[in-house]
Amino acid sequence: MRMRKLGRTGLNVSEICLGTMTWGSQNTEEEAHAQMSYALEAGVNFFDTAEMYPTTPFALQTAGRTEEFIGSWLAEGGRRDKVILASKVIGPGGHGIDGGKPITPAKIRKACERSLKRLRTDHIDLYQIHWPNRGSYHFRQHWDYAPEKQDRKKAVADIEATLATLDELVKAGKVRHVGLSNETVWGTMHYLRIAEEKGYPRVQSMQNEYSLLHRLYDLDFAELAHHEHVGLLTYSPLAAGLLTGKYAGGAVPEGSRLTIHETLGGRVSPYVEPALSEYLDVARKHGLDPAQMALAWCLTRPFMTAVIIGATSMDQLKTCIDAKDVKLDEAVLADIEQVHRRWPIPM
Repeated sequence: MRMRKLGRTGLNVSEICLGTMTWGSQNTEEEAHAQMSYALEAGVNFFDTAEMYPTTPFALQTAGRTEEFIGSWLAEGGRRDKVILASKVIGPGGHGIDGGKPITPAKIRKACERSLKRLRTDHIDLYQIHWPNRGSYHFRQHWDYAPEKQDRKKAVADIEATLATLDELVKAGKVRHVGLSNETVWGTMHYLRIAEEKGYPRVQSMQNEYSLLHRLYDLDFAELAHHEHVGLLTYSPLAAGLLTGKYAGGAVPEGSRLTIHETLGGRVSPYVEPALSEYLDVARKHGLDPAQMALAWCLTRPFMTAVIIGATSMDQLKTCIDAKDVKLDEAVLADIEQVHRRWPIPM
């Protein structure tokens, strides 16, 4: 397993990160433990979770269960120092968590304490803001995104208050490093500017969606990542399973996410079908597993810190982790680029 630097922290994280959002809904505690044990043995030292997980589907009564499963696994002993653990505090709305209120210093402190208790640990290695108070263009919201309606003064004040609170948690030893998720370049640059001016913790990573079918990160964010060392932790690198090919031809496997989320969070549409079909054709042409091709391609991107994988079965988990050994030659990369030029923004 290759390791990559997490921002400017000096931490080395595995380029495959174990995602956890199905644990507690699609996966039992025993299955979650088995996944963590297998991943750790395979060289994965980076686990990502959030206070709202599981989300397949989300239910207020199960929120936090995923962290509890991780905590019971860690409690078996001798494992905490082998794992770099990332979690998140939820943004406004939040499906009703904390009444759906926006992020405030009090909410951050409370959420962190709850996560620490569920995870059965005294610190979180990377604590992330799940999405900003002012709104986000992620989760297919870019079609209606209206930044001109934002209040700049309030947005900057939110960022400063968030950083000041995270600084308290870092100084208390409860959080080691901080990151963002579902943010914009504008927001990230203000986090970086204020941190430098005030001596607050620096943003070390960005967790945004990125895949063959969703490449918004290639432009301004790629530039930011290069100059500021804020690398990408990509979620949905398989586009919620579309890029595995399991839904090809209209198939809906029993127990799959498509049986839970009708459009896979807006990813299933007539516009996606031709692009997806061509990417699957590239994999067949070169004798590659489509999931492994998609993950291996993500790992070629210069701004990539880690690819977050998720699995509901051990076979899926093994396939995803084994993508680390797949090397894409120039012919594969050229074919992928041709498809991208034909279908640049299919979602």
